[in-house]
Amino acid sequence: MRLILRRAAMQVQMTNVTRLCSSKSIVTVNGQFPGPTVFAREGDLVVVRVVNHVPYNMSIHWHGIRQLRSGWADGPAYITQCPIQSGQSYVYKFAITGQRGTLWWHAHISWLRATVYGPIVILPKPGVPYPFPAPDKEVPIMFGEWWTADTEAVISQALQTGGGPNVSDAFTINGLPGPLYNCSAKDTFKLKVQPGKTYMLRIINAALNDELFFSIAGHRLTVVDVDAVYIKPITVETILITPGQTTNVLLTTKPSYPGATYYMLAAPYSTARPGTFDNTTVAGILEYKDPASPSPAAFNKNLPVLRPTLPQINDTSFVANYTGRLRSLATAEYPADVPREVDRRFLFTVGLGTHPCAVNGTCQGPTNDTRFAASVNNVSFVLPTTALLQAHFTGRSNGVYSPNFPAAPLVPFNYTGTPPNNTNVANGTKLVVLPYGASVELVMQGTSILGAESHPLHLHGFNFFVVGQGFGNFDPVKDPANYNLVDPVERNTVGVPAAGWVAIRFRADNPGVWFMHCHLEVHVSWGLKMAWLVLDGDRPNEKLLPPPSDLPKC
Repeated sequence: MRLILRRAAMQVQMTNVTRLCSSKSIVTVNGQFPGPTVFAREGDLVVVRVVNHVPYNMSIHWHGIRQLRSGWADGPAYITQCPIQSGQSYVYKFAITGQRGTLWWHAHISWLRATVYGPIVILPKPGVPYPFPAPDKEVPIMFGEWWTADTEAVISQALQTGGGPNVSDAFTINGLPGPLYNCSAKDTFKLKVQPGKTYMLRIINAALNDELFFSIAGHRLTVVDVDAVYIKPITVETILITPGQTTNVLLTTKPSYPGATYYMLAAPYSTARPGTFDNTTVAGILEYKDPASPSPAAFNKNLPVLRPTLPQINDTSFVANYTGRLRSLATAEYPADVPREVDRRFLFTVGLGTHPCAVNGTCQGPTNDTRFAASVNNVSFVLPTTALLQAHFTGRSNGVYSPNFPAAPLVPFNYTGTPPNNTNVANGTKLVVLPYGASVELVMQGTSILGAESHPLHLHGFNFFVVGQGFGNFDPVKDPANYNLVDPVERNTVGVPAAGWVAIRFRADNPGVWFMHCHLEVHVSWGLKMAWLVLDGDRPNEKLLPPPSDLPKC
């Protein structure tokens, strides 16, 4: 079998962009915002040369790509590589094995993914159809989040004060804020359609800190794929998509010209305190071509605009019902290979906490003598100054990380009840070590410390099966009886429900160091992250390949 080579070049450069009547210089790839689409087919070898022309350190993550034995190309800074320094370059090389659908790429250092992101479109192998009616056209829809201020300054200031970062000024669709924001009607994403056609929207949430509801007035959406895995199609008015997730939907237009245009709206889902997130709505416009007009590009500007109704901002039951309906196809061609037996079980608490202020300092955390923090099993992860994967591969892990990440909370408490008095969390660079091939069950338990919030957790290097979810505290005796081990949804990013838990299973069949973190960037900055170290197996094809010669140095 000959690998098809897909080559691309990414020039990371500063570009002047104007949004909301305000101009600023932002970090882009090839001067584009959002960045260019990476196209490939299942089975291809992708080679991307990234050249860093900006004053910031840079690294690119290929979100959702399995990276089998190619962990050096995964991209998170200080986890699998040192960042690409200003004036330097690095070639990311990886095969796309057993995957097809929509994924995405983004910067994976500090908050630079605010503007450094773009779609990855993986088509099936030649001659292999979609397991649903082929659409007439495919369109990427990327949600983003826009700050008028410099996002690097926003997070830097928040980390200095210990307080929450300033919230964004707008959400965007394909980089455009649209008509509901100040002086942005000219910057509106328009989806121009014809009657009686089917369009596949490849939807990606690239927002930094917000889960989003999305709906199109007067049209239903059929969800056929999440995180580049086919599902049993479900037809809905509204989808929910967390940062890091992708969702392919089929949009079938009305059989004849409707004499109206339709808003496509996205707005946040959050149970956090008001004022701690951007509570605005972004609109794009669905426009039908007018058949009565002689001009081939005729769109009537004077039609009524219809608006969809989105769920309430904190509608947690909508979110639970929607995510509970997602099921793997589980067919002979696309099986759901759920681990039935479990070798290693873990319970991780995920949530917020505090660090004490510096001696005699005042901070802007939950109280004036604390700073905001976040943790997994009470460990707030500290990024090392050298890459974990390199330290592991060269056998120089001493002083870089310790292999004793707790498998369960060291001090159990009523996770979703009244929070404990002491909310301080520990710091550490700890990993879980797994033997090659182990089947893992992980229950992620949300806490109510500093408020119960949903946390979209992303695992690098793997897809996992979401075998169960619920509200309150996980019950290890009763809850596993309700697991779905037949056709659970398979994905790479899952929301841990607010004041609830989610159970996932995966096989540790990919040697390397794999980051797992909340995909709300503010929580990542506060330490809601950890890493898994999967050891080499016995066979040659179960071993991590050696690093490329141009791997960046710290």
